[in-house]
Amino acid sequence: MSYETILCELEDGIGVVTLNRPEVMNALNAAMRVEIRQAVEDLSGRARAIVLTGAGRAFCSGQDLTDAGAIEAVDFTRILREEYEPMLAAVTGCPVPVIAAVNGAAAGAGANLALGCDVVIAADSAVFLQAFTRIGLVPDAGGTHWLPRQVGFARAMGAMLFAEPVTARRAADWGMIWEALPDADFAAGWRARAAHLAAGPTLAYRGIKQALRGAADRSLPEQLALEADLQGTCGASADFREGVAAFLAKRPPRFTGA
Repeated sequence: MSYETILCELEDGIGVVTLNRPEVMNALNAAMRVEIRQAVEDLSGRARAIVLTGAGRAFCSGQDLTDAGAIEAVDFTRILREEYEPMLAAVTGCPVPVIAAVNGAAAGAGANLALGCDVVIAADSAVFLQAFTRIGLVPDAGGTHWLPRQVGFARAMGAMLFAEPVTARRAADWGMIWEALPDADFAAGWRARAAHLAAGPTLAYRGIKQALRGAADRSLPEQLALEADLQGTCGASADFREGVAAFLAKRPPRFTGA
């Protein structure tokens, strides 16, 4: 499949989707939203881990306002429902782990696209910015869902009201992201994390995503029942048998995702 606004590659079980509009800091236009969804859906059946990252000096600067039409006639409801929601659903519903490798600024919907991924790894020079109030808007693209769950009500509210940048190090300290890496180590770092996941027990990862993604909306009995069902599935897998055999033999496991 060919793309105009992104780059897509698959190697050693790792699918890498690179937002590729560096001249506008990888701002999200209609074509990019469709192509991110298509790439993630395509890779989800072939890759064992997927990485979203950006070309140039930014991860993603958010909505491309020049692509939305005349400002007085922008139909954000339609754009969010018809374009953002399918893209975000592809990312959050992907059966394999999705890493956001945030190489630079992640602002507005770009920040929330990153926060919707399973794991966020950022370069030290990266910043996260809920920029919406700077232009009189409410945070969207899942930001009001993800951020309070990740950092708590007070920090989420402050980040959204004041629209001040949060550095990668602060984001890691707050629990917004998994880790911040020195710029010099960033590319090697996220690739090593992706390789670890690509070599791991894919079925177990899928179960973890299913269990955690909806945990806040389930009661404890419901969550315990889901854990039991997921564990039953994983316990019958070849990966479980391989994991136990490797543990007993004191060797690294060779998971196949089966």
